[in-house]
Amino acid sequence: MQMIASGILAQGERGTARAILTFGQVVALHRGGLLATCRAGSSKDCADELIEFYRSVDGGHTWSGPVRPFTPPKLNGKTGSLKICYLTELTPGHLLAASMWIDRTTYPGQPLFNAETEGCLPMEILLAESRDDGHAWSEWRHVPMPAEIGPASLTNPILKLGDGALAMSIETNKHYEDSGRWYQKAVYFHSTDEGQRWSEPVVAGQDPSGRIFNWDMRACVAPDGRIATFAWTYDTQTTSYLNIQRRISTDGGHSWSAPEDLGITDQAGPPAVLADGRFVLAWVDRFVSHSIRARVAAGVNAPFDPASEVVVYTHGAEAKRDEKTGDLLAEMGAWSFGLPSATALPDGDVLVVYYAGDDGAMDIRWARLRP
Repeated sequence: MQMIASGILAQGERGTARAILTFGQVVALHRGGLLATCRAGSSKDCADELIEFYRSVDGGHTWSGPVRPFTPPKLNGKTGSLKICYLTELTPGHLLAASMWIDRTTYPGQPLFNAETEGCLPMEILLAESRDDGHAWSEWRHVPMPAEIGPASLTNPILKLGDGALAMSIETNKHYEDSGRWYQKAVYFHSTDEGQRWSEPVVAGQDPSGRIFNWDMRACVAPDGRIATFAWTYDTQTTSYLNIQRRISTDGGHSWSAPEDLGITDQAGPPAVLADGRFVLAWVDRFVSHSIRARVAAGVNAPFDPASEVVVYTHGAEAKRDEKTGDLLAEMGAWSFGLPSATALPDGDVLVVYYAGDDGAMDIRWARLRP
């Protein structure tokens, strides 16, 4: 695989309310063109964060924007911010936006993660729809979560399955002041009515002992309907990140294979699936090579060929504290590169977007890969 071009999709403006841009994602629209989303704020964790949209009509080489289509709603009388917005095209022109809303009222001025308890601020999942390629949007609707989920983290764009059903990947969290042991898990919810109603959760990744966490479970659907997930795996006993683990579902996410160690460290991004069934996975190797890399696999459960590896971006070393899990959660707010997301383009190339910069400004950048 080769990286044939790269550039900046959206530039952070130092010292402003959009200095720090993160959580980039791109959708290749059936009617043509690319639509990108990202989160903008004065810092990586702030009450003024908003969602921005950008468009490209030349395959991602140049971008127009930003457009800010959403105002963060009040929920139960509380103000909040929008941390993430992932898009899924259900049918040509019909988009479903999934966002993670952060309650900024209950614990005013507090960071997203509580370093002492490992809990996080209250979070909710919101959905909105567009029928015109993302120009106009419905009001947000709230997705109720069972109490067992706690504050809900959205970890991937909603998946459209082969039978038309939808699958939503959610990660559980502890409440902000909960100092009890954290038995983290990743679950899937399913919908057969385009996201109006959702099923009970199905566990997609969990260590019943509570030692191993499955964070940021990225996923994609193969042409044959199988789902692959890629978990950022963390050992709470050694306070260390493990290799990425892959799981496969052959029944729409209702059951899963045992985790497979891919031999790649440490945090995966949502993969791109090519028309011929190949997968392109981009990931962050934050503490060894300090880079973002990508590889190709011949299929949903095939190995990612080391010979296909390409370095997308190289960054300086970032410090890692290892005293306890709470410290690791808190330090994520200081990281200055990461969160790659891969999108298959109509011409067979792959576009990887990610954030990179320094403490004062971070951009959304892009790289075009040719498998």
